[in-house]
Amino acid sequence: MAGAAMAGLLGAMPEIAAASPLIPMVPARRGKTMMGVGAEPIETVRVGIIGLGMRGQEAVRRLLQVEGTRVTAVCDLLSERVNEAVRTVRSMRNEEPASYAGHEEAWLELCRRDDVDLVYICTPWKWHTPMAVYAMKQGKHSAIEVPAATTIEECWELVDTSEETRRHCTMLENCCYDFFELSTLVMARKGLLGEIVHAEGAYIHDLRFLKFDEKNGYYPMWRLEWSKYHTGNPYPTHGLGPVAQIMGINQGDRMEYLTSMSTQPFGMSLYAREKFGAQSDYAKQNYRLGDMNTTLIRTANGKTILIQHDTTSPRPYSRIHLISGTRGIAQKWPVEGLAFEPNAHEWLSKEEMERVLKENQHPLVDKIGEKAKKVGGHGGMDFIMDYRLIYCLRNGLPLDQTVYDAATWSAIVELSEISVKNNSQPVPVPDFTRGVWEKTPPLGIVTI
Repeated sequence: MAGAAMAGLLGAMPEIAAASPLIPMVPARRGKTMMGVGAEPIETVRVGIIGLGMRGQEAVRRLLQVEGTRVTAVCDLLSERVNEAVRTVRSMRNEEPASYAGHEEAWLELCRRDDVDLVYICTPWKWHTPMAVYAMKQGKHSAIEVPAATTIEECWELVDTSEETRRHCTMLENCCYDFFELSTLVMARKGLLGEIVHAEGAYIHDLRFLKFDEKNGYYPMWRLEWSKYHTGNPYPTHGLGPVAQIMGINQGDRMEYLTSMSTQPFGMSLYAREKFGAQSDYAKQNYRLGDMNTTLIRTANGKTILIQHDTTSPRPYSRIHLISGTRGIAQKWPVEGLAFEPNAHEWLSKEEMERVLKENQHPLVDKIGEKAKKVGGHGGMDFIMDYRLIYCLRNGLPLDQTVYDAATWSAIVELSEISVKNNSQPVPVPDFTRGVWEKTPPLGIVTI
């Protein structure tokens, strides 16, 4: 009966059935697992950066302030961006990085260089997986802006290539290193919240002005293009990453299946009509990305995770970050709050909450928190992320964010779209660890 029902569903949705299977398969492993694996220590990590837009230029400045790094090569389609990055390296380090610009294959030569250990990728989404895969095949470690991939096929390609080449592939999920998120990780590991049974995360950020900005937005307007052809949650990892680490996803638990639902795309057309006029091409365009997407995930251990995405509605920024356990709760937005038994029906006072947060400040914040705030990058979390990544590479340690995390968190992009297009049908989440999650302890309270 279940098989007949699935066949009927596939028959009713031919475009979806042809594009993506409702039940993702787990292919046979082609290399040894990278879970818990370090690599040969690198005394000075030489970094090549591809993509020098908003995120890439910031990365150049941050990485030059991390001990044990050199920026040896930079690349972008636009030569003026490359020139800006070169000037930054000259002024901060008095060095001359190799530069590549002008055509879509310039990045290939950067990946082939002998003086690059880590390829740091800050390009539009469609290039993330191809660039990381090629870099690993050239013997480089890869670090990818979020999401690391946009399809299940790409997720498997990242995992398989990392395992075959023995090169790290990490996703640059900076929100895992924000100050409050790190404190909730400490509280969870100490057991202050009891057993974590539910979590919530989101990316709620009004980006309409950037999506429609032809000059200073997402060149060449790739985020607007995505909104024309895709639904679901295209950007799940800012809210998902921190709570997934706290809940031990891929490390003692795993995502088993999800169901996803989106509103109609009301806001994009309205914004375009009001900004460009009802007869403009932007206003006449049909957009498929719903204003609000809500995805609910069930784990193998019976826990749940709620993830939302909305970059279209006029509302304050939020990543929610809510952690609910058998003995307490922590949340970050709309206001920071902590509550514990026996008085969990009331939030702690501001003074009491500050005391608890100070007592549970993460070692990374203790060590480099003040410098991170001075260097900047979303309040300092970007610098902490970069510092920890470089520290692990220099010391031959496993990374906090593994290739399996990059694949699992990014898989929500396509899986949520499949569910939305199929009337919110449950969709299984592949086990990218191929069973290793059962024997892997959760991420500890790391330090440097």
